[in-house]
Amino acid sequence: MKVLVTGGAGYVGVVLSKALLDQAHKVTILDNFMYGYDSVMHLIPNHNLSVIKRDIRNDLSDLIKDYDAIFHLAGISGYPACEANPSAAHYINVDATRKLVDLLSKDQLLVNASTTSFYGNTDAICTEETPIKPTSLYGITKHQAEEVMMERENSISLRFATIFGVSPKMRVDLLANDFAYRAVHERCIVLFEPLARRTFMHINDAVQAYLFALEHSQAMQGHIYNAGKEEMNFTKLEIAEQLKAITNCELIQTKIDDPDMRSFTISFEKIRQLGYKTTCSMEQGIEELVELYQFYKPFSTYQTI
Repeated sequence: MKVLVTGGAGYVGVVLSKALLDQAHKVTILDNFMYGYDSVMHLIPNHNLSVIKRDIRNDLSDLIKDYDAIFHLAGISGYPACEANPSAAHYINVDATRKLVDLLSKDQLLVNASTTSFYGNTDAICTEETPIKPTSLYGITKHQAEEVMMERENSISLRFATIFGVSPKMRVDLLANDFAYRAVHERCIVLFEPLARRTFMHINDAVQAYLFALEHSQAMQGHIYNAGKEEMNFTKLEIAEQLKAITNCELIQTKIDDPDMRSFTISFEKIRQLGYKTTCSMEQGIEELVELYQFYKPFSTYQTI
């Protein structure tokens, strides 16, 4: 198939792009490369890869009709980035998504990168029918984008658990990634709302969910799916304790309120009934992250020698 991956140079996008290439699809990465080009350099020799340097806010009418499927990952992701760029969050996450959707024909499959973040703070077991209660601008804009996408029949929205793990384009701001970085480099994890519960998912399992949606598009189109696994529901404290067992870091619990307060437990029964399964454990991902952070520091510069 001819596939377009918006945000294809990003944390998940570049891993997805490689997986699609490994399946012999013809892949186009669309990205503005605001974080540089290094993440895609290892893919360039593949003759099935094309790269377009363009912002998702630009006019895409000259190229969008050429693809059988579009994986829409471009956007401002996470609480801090959206709060720091509120106007851009609306324009990129919602308005640019609307422009993209308006360009698609009914035969083109659209797979949306959504999030469980907008379930907010609840004691209920969250299914796809649970009322949305976003607690941040990120959650609000991602939910609005999902509503835009699901106005068309040939769309699939995957509400991902919080992703963690190693990628050619690392993100350190994701909770498990951040905790692992602090455990290794600061020898200490400070916990806000330590008993807040969230659901987590290894980056490789997230990519497999995208591939699963492509393979099962006829059955899944027009629907929303929580993507993850019930056994990956953890409190912040439980993740920190796993890291302490490996790194012997110190854990400090504080009563300061978390500005991004979310606590929920997710049900993944709907996608599991179709045959989707995750394979990577939190322990496996933490071990990978600790190994990475033995040498890796984000945004590092060359040192004088």
